[in-house]
Formats: sequence, structure tokens, C-alpha cells
Amino acid sequence: MKTIFQHIKGDRAIWAIVAILAIFSFMPVYSASTNLVYVVGNGSTVGHLVKHIVLLIAGFAIIYGVHKVPYRYFSGGSVLMLPIVILLLIVTLAQGTTIGGANASRWIRIPFVGIGFQTSTLAGLVLMVYVARYLAKNKEKLITFKESLLQLWLPVGAILILILPANFSTTAIVFSMILLLVFIGGYPLKFILYILGMGLFALLFFILVAKAFPDAMPNRIQTWESRIESFISGDSKENYQVEKAKIAIATGGLVGKGAGKSVQKNFLPQSSSDFIYAIIVEEYGFVGAIMVIFIYFLLLFRILITAKKATTIFATLLVIGVGLPIIFQAIINMAVAVNLFPVTGQTLPLISSGGTSIWMTCFALGMILSVSASKNETEETILDDNPLDILHETLD
Repeated sequence: MKTIFQHIKGDRAIWAIVAILAIFSFMPVYSASTNLVYVVGNGSTVGHLVKHIVLLIAGFAIIYGVHKVPYRYFSGGSVLMLPIVILLLIVTLAQGTTIGGANASRWIRIPFVGIGFQTSTLAGLVLMVYVARYLAKNKEKLITFKESLLQLWLPVGAILILILPANFSTTAIVFSMILLLVFIGGYPLKFILYILGMGLFALLFFILVAKAFPDAMPNRIQTWESRIESFISGDSKENYQVEKAKIAIATGGLVGKGAGKSVQKNFLPQSSSDFIYAIIVEEYGFVGAIMVIFIYFLLLFRILITAKKATTIFATLLVIGVGLPIIFQAIINMAVAVNLFPVTGQTLPLISSGGTSIWMTCFALGMILSVSASKNETEETILDDNPLDILHETLD
């Protein structure tokens, strides 16, 4: 055990929280996967559990590898990743994969591995780092709106426009998180209002174009409309998933039915991913629901502590930029399950099954741990000659 602790750096509380969430996820995923096995006819419950465990092990490997990288390299890395992300998003729109017979143009299939990869999740992470980099570099400068349009909002807008046709919820979340980050980073408030207005105008324009040319993006606007209308009207025919989630939550009681004893998992689509929180409440009751919320808010607390202790502006903004979306995503997932928010398709970080979401969450946590471990670096380590140092200096 001492050997393990010698190799992991950074906030030990974050390591512990991540491990608790990962281990806790085993039983809900195993239980909820019966829907995929007996209703959809996909694999076995043990197979889904093993796949989930393998994905989590790979996620912990990502955390370990990323947290060993000095956080300053992520600044230049975000610039390098922007054109790659744009290319991946274009490819995704052009050849989106069909999953379970449904249009899933937000996914591409990784060759030779057979795993679907959601490029918008990677794009959101890269954007947050890029925005943190811009704000840190211009902290002491007078920011003009024209200059920031070219250097900051042009890349952000280009990527969000490419995400929007296939994934409105991710676009809205990333845009909201970027606005929050630039506000925290000292970007002028009047410019934020300009950007918010431009974003709303762009969304309206996109909807009008999609309405005018429905064959270009089939069913996307209709999907958004049906989700919002079903949320407002409460029509059970259009809101089948939420109705089953509400039944699961209502029957959970104080301590739940017990691990693996959920009934609604057999009727609730996406019970192991988007609506896994409802299964948790049904099986572990109000106590389990509050414990999950408490763990996420404890993670938020440690993220804010790490940001406060950071020694550079970029480090602080990096932690906030990649850390808050994890908590925000968790809140949205749980809010959807209890019918406080329209269905969005957002997973519960580190608990829901799924590869891309787990890996990108782990990458973000690795960056946060890299920042929290940086206080242990010596001056000699920082100034040590490294090819990545040369790349970073060139980009700056």
C-alpha cells in the first residue's frame, strides 16, 4: 500500500472520492444491465459488468498517466488539439454511427477496437482548457471585443457549431460552462452579454435552417421539441423514460428495495447509463440518493480547494474549467431522473456505464490532480530540459 501511495500524487481526497464512486458503480451497473440483456438481447449481465470494470481500470490508468504530466503542458496541448478536434467532429457528422437502430451521429467507431467514441465530449474538454489558457495569457491585458472574437470565440464557435447538429445538450452545457469560466476569469461582463446574445441568435438561425431543410438533419429539431413539450406537459406517452424513473424513485422509500432488486430496470430504457440514478434510488432509497449527492459535492469542495491552492492563474482556471463540468453533468443527470429537467442524454460521471464519458472524466480529473501535485515540484524539475518544454514555449 505504501508503494502505491508513493507513486500517486496530488489531492488524496480526490483519489479516494473517485475510487469510491467507481467501486460503488459496480452493483448499479450490474443490476441495471439486465434491461440490455433480457429486453434488448445484448450480451450478459456479467459481460456488461466486466466491460464496465475494464473501462474504469483504463480510466484510472488515464488519471495516473495524466496526473504525472506537469499541468503547464496542457496549455500548449489545447492549441494543438483544436484542429484535430475540429477534424474529428467533421468526420463524426459525415459518418455518424447508428447504435441500436437509432441515429447516433455524435459517435464514431474506433477502428480495430469496436468501441464507440463520442467526439463532442473530447471537444468540450479541449475547449475548456483552451479558454483557461486564453484568460490566463490575457489576465493583465486590456481585452478588446474584436481581438477576443478572433482569438477566443472563433475557435469556440466553430467547435460548438459542429457539435450542435448531433448533440444540443452537450452544446448548451459546454457553452454555459465557458460563459461561467470567462466570467470567473475576469472577461468583461458586457462582452459576455454580447456573446450570449450572439449564441442565442445562432441557435435560432440553426433552428430556422433545420426547419427549412429537414432532410439535412432529420429528426433533430423534432427530438428537441418533443423532449421539451413532454417535460412541460407531462404526457406519459411522450415521456415514458421519465415516468418509469419516477416510479422507481417513488418506490425506493427510505432505504430502498436492496441491491439488485430494482423492478423498473426491466422497463426503463438506458437504465445503466442516462437513468442509472433512478435505479440507485429504487435499490438504495433516500439514504443512497443523498449519499451519492454528498459524494459529488465533496468532490466539488476538493476541486475548489485545489483551485484556491493553485499557484498560477492558468492552474486555477484549468481546475475550475475541467472540474465544474463534472459536477454540473452529475447535477443534470440526477435532475433529469427526478423530472426537474428535460431529458438530455447526460450520464452520471464515473457511475454510469459508457467508455467516452468515463475516459474524458478521468482525463479531466488527471489534470486537476496534476495541478494539486504541482506544489510538490522543485525548481529543478520545472526547469529541467524536456522536448515538451520547447513545444510549450514555441506555442506561447
